[in-house]
Amino acid sequence: MERIRPFAPIGSLQPPYSALRREIEGDILPYCQRHGIGVIVYSPLESGLLTGKMTRERIAALPANDWRRRHPDFQPPRLARNLELVEILRGIARRHGCSVSEVAIAWTLRHPAVTGAIVGARRPEQIEESAPAANLRLTETDLAEIDAWHARTAPA
Repeated sequence: MERIRPFAPIGSLQPPYSALRREIEGDILPYCQRHGIGVIVYSPLESGLLTGKMTRERIAALPANDWRRRHPDFQPPRLARNLELVEILRGIARRHGCSVSEVAIAWTLRHPAVTGAIVGARRPEQIEESAPAANLRLTETDLAEIDAWHARTAPA
C-alpha cells in the first residue's frame, strides 16, 4: 500500500478478518488507521463456521460438492480448534443474550480501523439475526477470553 500511495489514493481495503483469522492486525489495520483508509472486512463468520450452527455432524452432512467439506478449517485437526473458539463465542453470546453470529461480527467491528463488515446471508432471517451486531459492545472480559484462546492455540 505504501508503494502505491504516491500514484493513487487508497480509499478502502477489503481483507478477510475474523476472530479466527487475525493476520491483518499486525501491519494492515494499523497502517489503514494511520492513513485514514477505510477497512471493510469480509468473512467475519468464516463461511458459517463462527455462527454457532456448524457442528462436526453438520459439516459431515454437507453436500459432496460443498467446498467446506475439503477446506482445512472444516477438517481435523483445525476443526477441533475452531469449534473451541465457537464455544467461547457461545459463552459470550449467552452473557449478552444474543447469537454467536452477533458476537463474531461485533468482534470484527470492535477494531477502530474496521469501518464495516460484509456478512453473507442466504435467507432474510440471517440478515435479521446479524444486523444487531453493529450495536453489540463486547466487554474487556469478552475480548480477553478470545485473545487468550488465540494466544494459546495460534499456529506457530
